[in-house]
Amino acid sequence: MDPEPLDRLRHVEESMGTVFSFDIRGVTDQARVRAGLQAAVAWLHRADEIFSTYRPDSQIMRLGRGELELSGCVTEVSEVLELCAGAERESDGWFTAGYAGGLDPTGLVKGWAVERAVRMITSSGAGSVCLNGGGDIQLTGGPWRVGIADPLRPGELVTVVAVQDGGLGVATSGPAERGCHIVDPHTGVAPAEALASVTVVCPAGLTSADVRATAAYAMGGRARDWLEALPGTEGFAVTAGGGSWTTSGFHRYTSAARV
Repeated sequence: MDPEPLDRLRHVEESMGTVFSFDIRGVTDQARVRAGLQAAVAWLHRADEIFSTYRPDSQIMRLGRGELELSGCVTEVSEVLELCAGAERESDGWFTAGYAGGLDPTGLVKGWAVERAVRMITSSGAGSVCLNGGGDIQLTGGPWRVGIADPLRPGELVTVVAVQDGGLGVATSGPAERGCHIVDPHTGVAPAEALASVTVVCPAGLTSADVRATAAYAMGGRARDWLEALPGTEGFAVTAGGGSWTTSGFHRYTSAARV
């Protein structure tokens, strides 16, 4: 195997029940960027400790059970709950952290945590960063190309998203990898007019892309018009029957991929 170029670092880490893949380019100070990478990895584990719904002693679980007041939580909990409330308002309830009377902000946490981890690395001097957290991706710098998996044909790509230079969050929701884990919050069952997958891209970052992809998948047939109306947001969906649709500006990201 060829040695890693001196201006590039790669790392794989398991956390939050998934795999995080780091690809860091434009490294001019190896020691400084490695320290930034270590801080980013530690942050992902800390976010899991705070927000995991599988750890009975996590702050979010204790808060949900009434054993802990919000004032007793770390500040990140208030930040996440405020972001969730904003996403719920924006989506008219199609995204919610309070489904069925419980408290589960994990639909936002991963994207938010990934976005913060990337900022830690870029602040250490990295020129370009790609952090893939279970298929949801935050990009900075570039150029980058991201293949979107075909949910109906395992092992194949349905399209490629690209950014030449700048930040971009790319999030995909659907049942292909984990089964139908997103329900219509208004009915508690699988979405009507269910999509095979929906991918959302947002220059604002992965926090926005992640919650909008979740809400769009829950909406089903309503998703295209909703995404079209959102500023700084484009979407691509594969329908259950194998068709596809895009919002009007999504072609900007696919045309860049062909350059």
